[in-house]
Amino acid sequence: MELNIGLVHEAIAATVPDRECLVFRDRRLTWAQVTDRTRRLANVLHGAGLGCHTERAHLAGHESGQDHLALYLHNGNEYLEGMLGAYQARVAPFNVNYRYVAEELRYLLADARATAILYHAAFAPLLAEIRADLPELRVLIQVADESGHALLPGAVDYESALAAASAEPPPVTPSPDDLYILYTGGTTGMPKGVLWRQADIFVAALGGTDAATGGEHESYEAVAAAATNGMVFLPAAPFMHGAGHWIAFSAWHRGNPVVVQSVTTRLDPADVWSTVEREGVGFLQIVGDAFGRPLLDELTRGHYDLSSLSVILSGGAPLSVRLKEELLEHLPAVMLVDGVGSSEAGGQMSHVSTKASGASTGTFSPGAGSLVLDEALTGVLEPGHEGLGWLAKTGRIPLGYLGDPDKTARTFPTVDGVRYSVPGDRARLRADGIVELHGRDSVTVNSGGEKIFAEEVEAAIMRHPAVYDTVVCGRPSEQWGQEVVALVRLQDGATATAEEIRAEAERHLARYKLPKEIVFLDEIVRSPAGKADYRWAKEIAASGG
Repeated sequence: MELNIGLVHEAIAATVPDRECLVFRDRRLTWAQVTDRTRRLANVLHGAGLGCHTERAHLAGHESGQDHLALYLHNGNEYLEGMLGAYQARVAPFNVNYRYVAEELRYLLADARATAILYHAAFAPLLAEIRADLPELRVLIQVADESGHALLPGAVDYESALAAASAEPPPVTPSPDDLYILYTGGTTGMPKGVLWRQADIFVAALGGTDAATGGEHESYEAVAAAATNGMVFLPAAPFMHGAGHWIAFSAWHRGNPVVVQSVTTRLDPADVWSTVEREGVGFLQIVGDAFGRPLLDELTRGHYDLSSLSVILSGGAPLSVRLKEELLEHLPAVMLVDGVGSSEAGGQMSHVSTKASGASTGTFSPGAGSLVLDEALTGVLEPGHEGLGWLAKTGRIPLGYLGDPDKTARTFPTVDGVRYSVPGDRARLRADGIVELHGRDSVTVNSGGEKIFAEEVEAAIMRHPAVYDTVVCGRPSEQWGQEVVALVRLQDGATATAEEIRAEAERHLARYKLPKEIVFLDEIVRSPAGKADYRWAKEIAASGG
């Protein structure tokens, strides 16, 4: 039996209706209350004529037969409610990067063929600019916030709409084939909508396996029976980034409450640690050094009781070795986990660092279905192989990219009768079964015929104690074709020369991989989720800073 995400939540809620489910600011919602609110939203969407119009069996992998709901929101209960309410109405929600300017937002909503949008009032002025260019967008639901912006013409207020709607399940039957849509970040190219069957993403990234056995849940009753954990989860990353809401749903699907920090328009380290202390958070999710460094800085300034905290997971970007070592000095009982996954593959690999085991990065234990394919995509590589291959996954993987059959065929090839997801990471499977991850091919620098992985150079530069953040990219070179350039932000009050940083990097890298130029900046531009913006980096590198 395959499962639908909306119905999974309903099954757990029927079992533990009075258990705390979601905490955000002054809201403390039980499972029954979240169910009530999401059913009401589902009826709002269904009442507007939205839902599933063509069943999955009649569609190709790059096609959708459902209406699409844009989630143009900061973190909060409304984001997670928006996803669940849409699933219950057989509407496919998708993530919107709230930092987009008008041109980017117009592209995304048009590419996704959005028929509805759930948005914070703060974004109403920008949405108003482009609304006339989006004739398919006909349902607007506005969430009130501190901005105080009035409702756009034709929009309805979120809370008012819920209050007026029925709390009964909508008159539709959600299917395991219904879509989960996740748009890629667009930091190396234009964002693409990845289409998953809900039954597949549930297992691949949303906690759809039994924590005790590792096997897939085979019934709604089995999920509900296993949802007995009580650890409090705080996904600190934006929910519009897959890693953020993946952790939220994974927590829920194992019976854990989810807490959202109070400050959601930016990373506020004091707010995050205060929330951990106040709510007894046991599991904190962040994104790489972009989150880890400010949080560590706050630990050195403030005093917090973090005795409840047992796991910090970095998803979307790894933590550097130096930052792990410093975190473990402050939090010696905490387990640091680097999780490797992607929009196109779900969770793939992990690495654990503890005070006892020591800190390292770049090597991972593969999860179920994860493997390495050869360079030509003709077969699976055996442990201990020569050279690099492609990190891949089989089993529960996506259907394809929305509206793009060609890219779907390239990213999800069939090899010897088996369909794989190959998101673009280069890797080596060692003889001991551990995977060495070298980085995304899309941000590889080809210099003098040698492939240099940006993430590898970034990790080496971050070893220097004066470096706060860095992004590495390539730029055109008459001599080398491309040359490596590092954009570096130093720690406040710290000093370091380019040669000193190169000297530290040379301790960990071959000389040909060292940056030809280091550009010092006051700030490194990253996505709200903490991911490097390589398009921006290339522009800065080309201009010399």
